[in-house]
Amino acid sequence: MKRFLLILLLLATPSMAVQPDEVLDDPILEQRARDLSSGLRCLVCRNESIDESNAGLARDLRLLLRERLVAGDTDGQAIDFIVDRYGEYVLLRPTTSGSNILLWLAGPIMLLIAVATGFSFLRKRSAEQDRREGDGLLSDAEKERLREILKD
Repeated sequence: MKRFLLILLLLATPSMAVQPDEVLDDPILEQRARDLSSGLRCLVCRNESIDESNAGLARDLRLLLRERLVAGDTDGQAIDFIVDRYGEYVLLRPTTSGSNILLWLAGPIMLLIAVATGFSFLRKRSAEQDRREGDGLLSDAEKERLREILKD
């Protein structure tokens, strides 16, 4: 029974998809590769990093990243190479520059527009209500009679 529970616990732990034949001999380069691949999106699995994905394309991206690091690229150069080849969608954390700034700012801008529209609507409604009450449509006697009717 204990063995069964131990096997279940071992199977329940998260495992990385990096295959043993992908691991670099240099532990420093391997750690750099792991750090970088955790920020790259698998294009097949969507919101999963290439480090966690078992897809064939994720494996190809892991190998490509390791090739670039072994060739002497810096972290930035390796990421830029992959982004140039596959597009900015490959980044799990997109940049906040260029055309992406519009996407980053769209949410707060829409919130401000919604708040301004709601505030404007409430002000107009309040002004309309004040205008209706203050127009003198009813005389004092009529207002008194209306209050008596509403009490009943």
